[in-house]
Amino acid sequence: MRIYLMTDMEGVCGIVNFEDWCVPASRYYEKGKALLTQEVNAAIDGFLAAGATAVTVADGHGCGAVDSTLLHPRAELMRGWPESWPFFLDAAQYDAVAWVGQHAKAGTCLAHLAHTQSFGYRDESVNGVSIGEFGQFALCAGELGVRAIFGSGDQAFADEAQALIPGIGTVAVKRGTQSDPGHCLPEAAYSRHNVHAVHLSPEEARKRIRAGAEAALRRAAQESFGLLKLPAPYSRVTVLRGTEAQPPRVARNTHPTSIIQLFRQPFSFQPIQRCDPLALA
Repeated sequence: MRIYLMTDMEGVCGIVNFEDWCVPASRYYEKGKALLTQEVNAAIDGFLAAGATAVTVADGHGCGAVDSTLLHPRAELMRGWPESWPFFLDAAQYDAVAWVGQHAKAGTCLAHLAHTQSFGYRDESVNGVSIGEFGQFALCAGELGVRAIFGSGDQAFADEAQALIPGIGTVAVKRGTQSDPGHCLPEAAYSRHNVHAVHLSPEEARKRIRAGAEAALRRAAQESFGLLKLPAPYSRVTVLRGTEAQPPRVARNTHPTSIIQLFRQPFSFQPIQRCDPLALA
C-alpha cells in the first residue's frame, strides 16, 4: 500500500497562532516545523506497522513546514509542483491519501486557525457543498480513484472530514473554543479570530496519531470507504473577505466534467456590497 501524505501546519498540536509559529519570520517557526515533522513521523510509523510499502510526504504549507533533517528515514519528501492540482497525486503511484496538521475550513465554529487557502477566504463551495483545503484535495483524489483514509488536526477538522467522507479515520490533537464563525469579519480581523484552543501534549498527540494511522490503514484493507465524489457538471463559488482596499468579492467557475480542471481555472472576482452569510450559497 503506497501512501500520499499531505501536510499542513495550522492543525498541528502546539501550534498556538499563525504569526508566532507558521511563517519563516516567526519566532517559533523552527519549533513549529519540528512539531509537524514529529506528527508526520508518527503517522508514518502507524502506516508502516499496518503494511504500507511507501510513504510520500507532500509539504503543503505555503512557505514550507516539514523539517527534512528530522523526517522519517522510510519516507520521501515532495515539495514544489510544476502545476497545481492535484500536486502529483496519481492513482498509478498511490493507493491512498492522508493528511497531517490539517485545519478546518474558513468560518468553522469551534475551530483553531480555520481558513481556506488564506485568511482572506470566507467560503468555497462546489455544487453547493462548502469545502476547505481538505475537501478540495479529497475531491481531486476521488476523481482519480485514490481513497482518503486518514487525517489529523483540530477537532473541527476531524468533524468536517467525517461529514464529507464517512468512515475516514481521524485524530483530533486540539480543539478550538471560538463559537462565532466570523463570516462578516474583514481579512485582518479574521486572521486573529480563532486563535483560542485547548491542546493535547505533543507526546500524547503523536501517540494518538500513530495509533489512528495504523487503525485507518488496517480498516482500509478490509472495508470500502474514502472516495469523495460529486456529480458533474461542477460549479465552484469562491467568496473572499473584505480588506481595507477592497470590499468582499465573489467568483464563480464551472467545468462540465472535471474537478481537477475546475480547480485549475483562474478566478474572476466581482465585488459584493454587503456581508450576507446567505450569499455563500
